[in-house]
Amino acid sequence: MQVTETVEITGHLMDSGLLSRVLDDIRGYGGEYTLDKFDLGYDKDDPSTVRMTVGAEDEEALQRLLMRIQTKGANLVNPGTPEISEVLQDGVFPDGFYSTTNLPTSVRLSGHWVSVRNPEMDCGLLVEGEDVRTIPMSEVKAGMKIISSAQGVKVTPPIVANSEESFGFMESDVSSEKPQRVMVKQVADGMREAKAAGLKVLWVGGPGIVHTGAAPAMVAIVEAGFVDIMFAGNALATHDIESSLYGTSLGVDLARGRGVEHGHEHHIRAINTIRKAGSIAAAVESGLLTSGVMHALVKKGNKFVLVGSVRDDGPLPDVYTDVLEGQRAMRAELAGVGYCLMAATMLHSVATGNILPASVPLTCVDINPATVTKLADRGSAQARGIVTDVGLFIEHLARELSPTYADTK
Repeated sequence: MQVTETVEITGHLMDSGLLSRVLDDIRGYGGEYTLDKFDLGYDKDDPSTVRMTVGAEDEEALQRLLMRIQTKGANLVNPGTPEISEVLQDGVFPDGFYSTTNLPTSVRLSGHWVSVRNPEMDCGLLVEGEDVRTIPMSEVKAGMKIISSAQGVKVTPPIVANSEESFGFMESDVSSEKPQRVMVKQVADGMREAKAAGLKVLWVGGPGIVHTGAAPAMVAIVEAGFVDIMFAGNALATHDIESSLYGTSLGVDLARGRGVEHGHEHHIRAINTIRKAGSIAAAVESGLLTSGVMHALVKKGNKFVLVGSVRDDGPLPDVYTDVLEGQRAMRAELAGVGYCLMAATMLHSVATGNILPASVPLTCVDINPATVTKLADRGSAQARGIVTDVGLFIEHLARELSPTYADTK
């Protein structure tokens, strides 16, 4: 190896498999390593520390390797100072830019560590004087200063709980066979803790909330104050409004569970009605829309961000049809979020996971196991998955969070 650096990593390296993953990354990136020091923790709660020399064929390859293993907390022993490059073209990072994670990150400027604002994965690190924040590629402008090295950057990995058991059943992060009452209470407690700390609860919802008949329970949760922000697409809002105006969702009578004559037209007629009113809020204010999740959000004064897709009908006038504008609107609502629950939507869940800091507790509920595992695969290591029927889960959650709703059931 032509170029080398010394890194150090501390934590429960053996029982969590963290050291093995770091070494796999080094070999996967064509690098080499030499273990210089290995201090193994004596008791089960004691952390271990490994210091190693890593090498690559050239400086560019080494920097990419160092950036990769930093995501697992392997930081440089001598961090030095970051290399800062100027952006030459709008929307294009300098070659060798530091590709961020959603983990807490610090940058060494003027001899001291500066915490990076808005930790978000797959962004660059923008230096503005003595301040550093993440910036998406689409937002970068010529003349901006971007960090383009692993030197001078430090990442703090999440603390992995050290299990006292060597073996156990149903201990995976994603399972359909865990006691639902316990899981519902854990989610409710997470929301209560966030609210008690003065933080917001973010929901990411799909149309399954309406299709499964859970909209009344969702309304109760909104009214109880546990939905500060809702991220969704055109579908959730459309079918919620269809349900309010026609009593159907995708043309299916929610009271009888079967399709009705001309029901296939209901969703597009609902969209047309709201477009004529000008907006969802205008439809509520005029008395046209009198029930449903969107009605409850408007009456409560809560925020919602609807971002559409190429398959949308209409769409509703509140829907962002430019995905970059939609991303900006979603990012603008993340300040102060202390808990996130995702329900019945794969695309919006992954999209939100991509912009959330790893410090925000995140639970994904879906009937499809692929949805809840994909979040972790896309880098949202803090994601916890619950595989179950979304309608039943939200019904139980409403009973836990809303005494008024519980008394009626």
